[in-house]
Amino acid sequence: MDTAPLERLDSFPYRHRVGDLMTAPIIAVAATATVAEAARTMMERHVSSVAVLDDDGRLQGIVTEHDVMRTAVRNSSHLALGVAEVMGTPVHGIDADALVYRALARMARLGVRHLPVIDEAGRPLGMLTARGLLKQRASLALTLGDEIDHAADAATLRVAFAKLPALAGALHREDVAAIQISAVIAGVTRDVTARAGELALAAMRDQGDGEAPARWCLLVLGSAGRGETLLTPDQDNALIHDGDESVDPWFATFAGKLTTLLDAAGVPFCKGGVMASNAAFRRSLNEWCGTVDSWIDRPQPGALLNVDIFYDFVPVLGARALAHELRRHAVAAAAKSPMFLRLLAAASEGRGSTFDLLGRLRTENGRIDLKLRGLFPIVAGARAIALAWGAAATSTDARLAEAVAKGALPADAAADLTAARATIVEAVLGQQLADIAAGRPPSTSVEPARLKRAGLRRLRAAISVAAGVPDLLREALTNRTPERAP
Repeated sequence: MDTAPLERLDSFPYRHRVGDLMTAPIIAVAATATVAEAARTMMERHVSSVAVLDDDGRLQGIVTEHDVMRTAVRNSSHLALGVAEVMGTPVHGIDADALVYRALARMARLGVRHLPVIDEAGRPLGMLTARGLLKQRASLALTLGDEIDHAADAATLRVAFAKLPALAGALHREDVAAIQISAVIAGVTRDVTARAGELALAAMRDQGDGEAPARWCLLVLGSAGRGETLLTPDQDNALIHDGDESVDPWFATFAGKLTTLLDAAGVPFCKGGVMASNAAFRRSLNEWCGTVDSWIDRPQPGALLNVDIFYDFVPVLGARALAHELRRHAVAAAAKSPMFLRLLAAASEGRGSTFDLLGRLRTENGRIDLKLRGLFPIVAGARAIALAWGAAATSTDARLAEAVAKGALPADAAADLTAARATIVEAVLGQQLADIAAGRPPSTSVEPARLKRAGLRRLRAAISVAAGVPDLLREALTNRTPERAP
């Protein structure tokens, strides 16, 4: 594979999100406006396009400067036409949380210079324009997102997904923060999962199984759900629907095709069975709510392992309203059970000392597993605190920020945990890239000896911060008085 374009990419689009660069609020006109009125609005507001909204505030189309000029050249009297006659439709939008590289790729593929930024209800939040992105150099690497979106089969999907190590390496050499790189990897993993779902749906139609018998939503769990994946991906997915038990055979077939496609695309089957093809991770909304209630009312060690993965879920395909309803229920249920929260907190402890009697890092075959010894306490601790205080965020840093805002955690403690996680992720990613370059499979185990003195000093400090998470957890749960709890 030719990865040269990845070596030359501009890192800016991988550092920033669409919401950071969009023009907001969006300038809009009603569907009843004329072309002349739209042109006047653009001139007065110094913008190159206006959105056309329906009575509910949803996006119907876009009218651009080009549309106005083309209309006037053809016949100036046509400026009295309604905007519906000249607006561009259907409108392709993008989420505010999407990284800028996805927007650049979409604009290039569609041949458009204006891309509305929309919320989950289809209402516009702002506008991203080519004019606002002129300083960004779009290389071939930026098409990765749309390569995935339009992959025709598992083999094509695998070619795109296989570019991740080269992409991560290029970003790393440009000093992009490892935390940001992990967010890119997680985003691509979500995209691959969503596209595999679309291909599985097409396969179901082709073989005569028809459309889904009930509303459904595909979820990505674990690190990809949190936006914190590194270069050791595997499948962590689940499915939620609003049907009864009679619809499960259809969804079981669909999930089997999905997980098989993902494995063929380079996202291996989950060894722990956390996949929608496993009936335990394929349920109706009512069943999922009942399962969550059983985890909380009668917590068992095995169930707590599922909780760790489950509470990081994000929807990637289908009826997202089902996922939002499940999250509301799951977060509220957890916050009401002190016993469950204590057990969840206890599950993040007991990993043993990371340092020997002389204060040196304990290693095995010259390596230390930083997922187990560093990332797990921080990630699990942030999750437990967030659930205790009713925070619905999924990423670790966002959970810590919400904990501070709710008074659950001192700001300096949260800042230390955020910095510690960044240091640990940097060490893991650097080791993974070195291992891949040497032809070794990447893992979360790091050779401390490969770090320079300053890097090793930072890593030791970060691991010490992680080791203090149980104390912070106990304090956060103790401070959770009924009047301050959600």
